[in-house]
Amino acid sequence: MTDKMPDTNIKTEILIHDLKVPISVINAGARSLLERQDTYGPLTEKQIKVLKRIVRNTLATQRLVNDVLELGRSREGVHICSQFTVASLVVGVLVEVFDLADPGVADDIRKAQTYAQLQDVIEKAGVCLNFAQQTWEASVCLDAAKVRQILRNLVTNAFKHRAARVDIRGLIQENRLTLWVKDDGRGIPRSDQQRIFETYFTTGGSIEDAIQSHGLGLAGVMVLLRDMGGELVLDSDSGQGAEFKVVIPLL
Repeated sequence: MTDKMPDTNIKTEILIHDLKVPISVINAGARSLLERQDTYGPLTEKQIKVLKRIVRNTLATQRLVNDVLELGRSREGVHICSQFTVASLVVGVLVEVFDLADPGVADDIRKAQTYAQLQDVIEKAGVCLNFAQQTWEASVCLDAAKVRQILRNLVTNAFKHRAARVDIRGLIQENRLTLWVKDDGRGIPRSDQQRIFETYFTTGGSIEDAIQSHGLGLAGVMVLLRDMGGELVLDSDSGQGAEFKVVIPLL
């Protein structure tokens, strides 16, 4: 006999990992129906719309599963560092965000060959980039999965709360990567500015807001930043939008 309690965190992460296969099967099946109509038969406009919604939501679920697993790895002190450019980081995040919000814009982002072309594409979608060329083209050595999750969560959060515009800017200085993500939404009351980083807390006042904002994103950002030795600063108030500043030490 032993009084040792089972490790529920390990069991939970195994369960989450096991979700990856059925989610991938659902995604692959829906894509096959969409892309191989010569094999599976023609689809009506309504059927295509439903299947595209399935693909978008399986993609969102896949990313959530990967994010939870990355948080688990971070909690265990696992860091996989690699070289990547700031440009590839930002473009990758924008593609992921627009894959769900507006797939047409995501395709245009993929086609953009220059920073100017990218600015033109996303400005029409309400996003403004502000990176000096030296920072944009710089190569950094960090855990790419964690940094990408941090930036994606902040950009997704900004999209959720914006009125019309999201600003993303960055700077490399004193061996640190600093990123700012700002929205022009309703802002965050100072009384809520500590609580928004708690798991499951949302500032929404309705059940619809609670469903759309599960409250894990900002809490996850704080966990990843803490484990990378970084920091996050929030600048906001009611009616003034919100700006999140992330500082990550470079290796």
